[in-house]
Amino acid sequence: MKTPNDPVDHARTTRPHAGESMKDTKNMPGLIVIGVSLVLFVSALAAHATNHHSVGIGLGSGSAVLLLIGGGWLLAEHMRVRKIEERWYAEHPDAERQQPSRQRSR
Repeated sequence: MKTPNDPVDHARTTRPHAGESMKDTKNMPGLIVIGVSLVLFVSALAAHATNHHSVGIGLGSGSAVLLLIGGGWLLAEHMRVRKIEERWYAEHPDAERQQPSRQRSR
């Protein structure tokens, strides 16, 4: 079962990372920053549409910076979760390691 100290669900699913971005609350600042980035991006589009190009460039630049920050945050948190998962598997050598799901070709 997922806990704040171990966000990987080892027992109840064959997809231990399903819902990781919503269950692991340490991801929330990154998701919020990405949300603000999207608002700035839409604002930049509106500024360009109304011929306020200098404002649009500023908002677009801010949007790009926040998107990189939010993406970096999510990447760092995912790596932290992977490290916790690896430590759990090292402590439970008899547990079967679940592989990430992949799309099958038809």
